[in-house]
Amino acid sequence: MLLTIVAFFLVLGVLVIVHELGHFFVARKSGVAVDEFGFGLPPRIFGIYKDETGKWKLVGLKTKETKSTIYSLNWIPMGGFVKIKGEEGEAATDSDSFAHKSVWIRMLIISAGVFMNVVLAVILLSIGLTVGSPQYLDKKLPAVAKVRDVKIRVVEILPDFPAAKAGLVAGDSILTIDNQEFPKIEGLQEYLDKKVGQEVTVKFERDQKVAEVKIVPQILSQTNKGGMGAALAQTGFVSYPWYVAWWYGLKETFGMIWSVIYGFYVILKNLIVSRHLIGEVYGPVGIATLVGDAARSGFLYVMQFTAVLSVIIAVINFLPFPALDGGRVFFLLLEAIRKKPINQKLEAAMHNIGFALLMILVVVVTFRDIARISSGFLNWWQKIIGLF
Repeated sequence: MLLTIVAFFLVLGVLVIVHELGHFFVARKSGVAVDEFGFGLPPRIFGIYKDETGKWKLVGLKTKETKSTIYSLNWIPMGGFVKIKGEEGEAATDSDSFAHKSVWIRMLIISAGVFMNVVLAVILLSIGLTVGSPQYLDKKLPAVAKVRDVKIRVVEILPDFPAAKAGLVAGDSILTIDNQEFPKIEGLQEYLDKKVGQEVTVKFERDQKVAEVKIVPQILSQTNKGGMGAALAQTGFVSYPWYVAWWYGLKETFGMIWSVIYGFYVILKNLIVSRHLIGEVYGPVGIATLVGDAARSGFLYVMQFTAVLSVIIAVINFLPFPALDGGRVFFLLLEAIRKKPINQKLEAAMHNIGFALLMILVVVVTFRDIARISSGFLNWWQKIIGLF
């Protein structure tokens, strides 16, 4: 539990800080003043800033007006924030105000956070592909790729089948069956097909511990062949020479971006057509659990999962929905088309409504996350809300 909590806040902190650094650097380069850059969320523990003489000064809980940026450390360890002068439309006549800049400069500043999340994903994936990144070996790799630690892993367990009854779970690595090693999944499946109705001994690895279970293969309706009711995949650590790893990291990042966009399209299409939500939607609790699982698997898994989360955050945050960066860019596009600003009160109201809807969604998804963990809570949630 402690590892999950620590890993979650570290990953969240990196993702949010990198996002806010994008806004910070582009704002500063564009001549826009940044009032405060905070690590964590308020209330403030302390902050520092440079005075007119270039000396660092200390500030406490109360906000101090300065001509330079306050760099603050805050009590709530949830990433960070950047406070840009004029971001709410104030001080529009000041040359160093966000509101004073052109539409295109403001769009650039707002989009910089999403851009930095994409850059972070490229960097993390490139590093991973240099030292060795865990991947499914389901396609032909380039000649320069090196593969090590090849394993057959369980990726899904069918309920009420032999594998589920024996206690195998997704993520387990199949080491041997009846003391026989299988370099390819096809060989393992052929062996199980020949052993229908006979007990076999499956040796597997979970969380770096080796164990054995007894399983009796049966005919599966999905394949009409003998098996144990588990979807398998061959995995290994794939690495590239450092001088080409960045290119494959870039390709993998944009492949992820397309996959996330297409995934949202499929989800929305299915909701509209059949009014049924496919797949799983994870909130803070569910994501924390996944981060914990990655942390227990090793640092390379955490790095790869952080890259995936960074891509997801980038895509979601650039959706044209109020309160998100994409929603703010959308209002700026309307301003560019109309040749005049959008009514500030109307835009602020739309962003507030959008933020409220997002918070409601977070609460609902968080309850679903908790329900996955606790069956008792699930029963209570079903009786009170009836959403499941």
